[in-house]
Amino acid sequence: MSDLVTLFGTDQPPVVGQRFAAGPWALTLEDGAVRHITLNGREAIRNIAFLVRDRDWGTLVPVISNLDVVAADGGLRVTYDADFTSGAATLAVRVSIEVSADRLVMTATGTAQGAFETNRAGFTVLHPIADVAGQPVRVDHSDGSCEDSVFPDHIAPWQPFMEISALTHQVGDAALRCALEGDRFEMEDQRQWGDASFKTYNRPLALPWPYRIEDGACLSQAVELTWNPRPAPAREERAQGRSDATFPEMALVIDADDARRLGRHPGDVAGVGPQRLLCHFDATLGDTARQFSAFAAAQKACPGQLFDLELICGFEGEPDAELHSLAREMRAAGFEPDSVLVCPSVDRQSTPPGSDWPPCPPLPDIHAAAAGAFGGMTRGGGMVSFFPELNRKRPPVALLDFVSHGLCPIVHAADDVSVMETLQAVPHITRSARAIIGDAEYRIGPATLAMRQNPYGTRTIPNPDRARICMADDDPRHRGRFGAAYAIGLACALAPAGISVWTPAALYGPRGVVGADGAWPISSALRGLAALAGARVHHAQITEGVAEARIGDTRVTANLGAEPSGTLEAYGWAID
Repeated sequence: MSDLVTLFGTDQPPVVGQRFAAGPWALTLEDGAVRHITLNGREAIRNIAFLVRDRDWGTLVPVISNLDVVAADGGLRVTYDADFTSGAATLAVRVSIEVSADRLVMTATGTAQGAFETNRAGFTVLHPIADVAGQPVRVDHSDGSCEDSVFPDHIAPWQPFMEISALTHQVGDAALRCALEGDRFEMEDQRQWGDASFKTYNRPLALPWPYRIEDGACLSQAVELTWNPRPAPAREERAQGRSDATFPEMALVIDADDARRLGRHPGDVAGVGPQRLLCHFDATLGDTARQFSAFAAAQKACPGQLFDLELICGFEGEPDAELHSLAREMRAAGFEPDSVLVCPSVDRQSTPPGSDWPPCPPLPDIHAAAAGAFGGMTRGGGMVSFFPELNRKRPPVALLDFVSHGLCPIVHAADDVSVMETLQAVPHITRSARAIIGDAEYRIGPATLAMRQNPYGTRTIPNPDRARICMADDDPRHRGRFGAAYAIGLACALAPAGISVWTPAALYGPRGVVGADGAWPISSALRGLAALAGARVHHAQITEGVAEARIGDTRVTANLGAEPSGTLEAYGWAID
């Protein structure tokens, strides 16, 4: 097995950027994007890139050519061509980057060759969240007006700023102004999806998508960063998490087919030793009695295991009738879950800004009916997708025993660095969730590298070449040392939040812990973490690319980077 496969589960090497410095600026050039822009040593902008999205919000990978880099006289000039393909059409874009002491300018001019279908084509600017969330910002608008505001502290469900022409915020001892030209720009709080950034993007979401750039049509856009000295104000340090937090119980997710396999091989669950199995039940698939029978057989084969039911319902009629019918089938099959989470099928898909909500009974009616159908059981709500869906359609907490949502780190970017950076956003997600649900029991549903279901498109993205791609249902890094390090990083990010249950993997399949050729590295890491359930969380943090925690009498560490750190090798970890 090659070193790449050991680390990443694939022999495709990671993209390595090139670092440049020019006067007070430093930046990384990577696949045409400008990343980790610092000003006088402080991160100013996380990323600037010209991006093109397909109709499923997948990111098109351009063919980059004619790259020319000139670093001289304290400045930097970069030019390249980027060709994006959508169907039979191409969007040919010329990009230039100019850096001098007082400014950084990135421009793009493009021409469609054929009718080019896209959901978005243009510049995206990412502001970091550290020292930015909750802090002042001046927003210049397209109509010439301006406002003094703040970046959201708790995660904003909808766009915090619209019709943006410039944003000015504090970076160390400087005021950084980011001006945008060539289209209508707005911002979304990307922490919702796990990204450690606020994203400013072109073309309002309220406009129809996908749309076409007609053959021969041109576009021209620009982003300009400028700065002026300005003393930094004093800031208060925020306490992270709960002082009384204990480490959560672990669940692995299974569906009915997995349950049948587990019924034949009950020892498969022992490799990790989770406290719970989360049973994904989709009533819209039909054959509900057979699904319940599969879970009942698995429960019989694993008598010491707790089983939870994740129940997806169509709710095309009255919720009361559907839920009582399913409860009768469940009891007839002999399946006795410890808890049931009810979620409407339509809520598995995101409802973006400007879109109409799909027909669905009110959530209070659904959960009141669930109380009648599953009386005496621990009942939950929330979303089987991710935090944005919960943030935009909030559950009736007073009717529930617990609230849950999932996580996925490859919604918007899938390179190694971006995936690990999503862990920075996890405390923001849990803190924002707590603002919604208060002291209710809080569970994290499936939180795997790969995406089990795509709320933002018609499908998850196939990945037969084992590449690093967004919204894929199979991410090879899950099977490498990278996947184990990510799981430990996620555990450290969640540990202070008072989570009761987390679900870091499936039992089987590409997001599982049992492969055709035996267990993967993530299995050993999860086994060590499962043993910590219920222990006091004394300390947990992620700093300088290392996750570390002290849970009970156990020290947990993971190197989240591709270079050795201290005694830890690349993506190495220890639980001792």
